[in-house]
Amino acid sequence: MRTILVVNSKGGCGKSTIATNLAAFYAREGRSVALADFDPQASSLQWLEARSPGRPHIEGMAGIESGSRLPRHADYAILDAPAGIHGAELTALVRRAQTILIPVLPSATDMRATARFVRDLLLVGKVSHKETRLATIANRVPEAPALARAAEILLNGIDFPYQSVPGRIYRPLERFLTRLRIPFVATLPDSPSYALADARGLGICELGESRPTWDFVRWRPLLDWLDSPSSLPRST
Repeated sequence: MRTILVVNSKGGCGKSTIATNLAAFYAREGRSVALADFDPQASSLQWLEARSPGRPHIEGMAGIESGSRLPRHADYAILDAPAGIHGAELTALVRRAQTILIPVLPSATDMRATARFVRDLLLVGKVSHKETRLATIANRVPEAPALARAAEILLNGIDFPYQSVPGRIYRPLERFLTRLRIPFVATLPDSPSYALADARGLGICELGESRPTWDFVRWRPLLDWLDSPSSLPRST
């Protein structure tokens, strides 16, 4: 079973959105998928309740319930961690994971909180012994309009230091994630596609419209990394 934990102690960074979209993608690919929600708010399970029975099946599991176990038949288990997780609770979840994804929003507050969380995470035995793999994701990154992007490229090409507002937001986040020395595997845009998909219990890969299709293209580096040996511990 492939186990992927989506975690950050900072709330509101899009953990459930990433977890549900991963579950939807693998289910659409014909894999047996379990979505384990460890958050008392149960956002992932609420998403699953909105999902049409005609869509590829995803098995939901309330991880906070005593004695809950991942189904052995699942090809993929996506674990959605709660905000504020630390200590023994964090260690217990990490023990279940082959791969850990850490989403980070482009704000100074989120970057500071994530830096503290990563320091704590690196002290967990399974992580410190490299028995699981970590990666970071820049999430909900604002995109510059086409004209602003073109101006940024043109002016930088003539050595004029211009950055659009989204560029000024994103560049510190990119430098921060690089400094963590943990693979920085994807940049996901701030897009209304996610709210539309969430309301219908879908992943953006299932919407089949032009904007969501373009947004899903941004997932390809993450999906390719998850499909590579780099995302798995050597002992797996």
